[in-house]
Amino acid sequence: MTVPPANHLQDQVAIVTGAGSGIGRATAIALARAGAHVLGVGRRADALHQTAAHHPGITTMAADITADGMPGAVIKQAIDRWGRLDILVNNAGATAVMPLADTDAARIADLLALNVTAPSLLAHAALPHLRTNRGTIINISSTYGHCPLPGAAHYAATKAALEQLTRSWALELAADGIRVNALAPGPTESEALTAAGLPDTVVEQIKQDESARIPLGRRGTPEEIAAWIVHLADPRATWITGQILTVDGGLELT
Repeated sequence: MTVPPANHLQDQVAIVTGAGSGIGRATAIALARAGAHVLGVGRRADALHQTAAHHPGITTMAADITADGMPGAVIKQAIDRWGRLDILVNNAGATAVMPLADTDAARIADLLALNVTAPSLLAHAALPHLRTNRGTIINISSTYGHCPLPGAAHYAATKAALEQLTRSWALELAADGIRVNALAPGPTESEALTAAGLPDTVVEQIKQDESARIPLGRRGTPEEIAAWIVHLADPRATWITGQILTVDGGLELT
């Protein structure tokens, strides 16, 4: 990956969901540093304020994107403020450790609502504006969107769905000049495991086990993932669409 020039996204407008921490925060900061106006969306206003403190180009909106009408409201917020939309990063998501023996209908519904339905409705609401500017959609999947994950199959299934949406939308929207790609990170330092309700001791054990399985010997950092999201968002990446780019230290090879 070549290093892009400074401000190569000057005056582009981007929406990043899940911007309060982890990959979402790093992506909002990276896009802003590249010159974009960024609307960082998330459920926790205090965490979003911490994200915005990193760069004046970041504006925040506290919202639950699974709530009725909220995807449209998020898009409207960006359009009302900047008059355009160029980049939609569907990053918000949840994980769940849920073996088949413990499968629960409500937890399945919650996973689908956040990991599949909300990105779909955000893309739907963004579509007219992305058509105008020949913009791009970047969905955040996971290595486990295309590799099995025993004990968390429903999480993996939602990411597999997001990858298939990526390919299908890429074909559907190619005539409009809209590029649709997905980035599939491996285990990355974030609050996802803790947010899933796991005890600290379990989280630490999972992290150690994951690091041991990754050929490069460590978990990724949010900044490493964000760099590739910015690269996919670059208007000069004019001939890449429908791709699932895995950035996982070689995990999918094991």
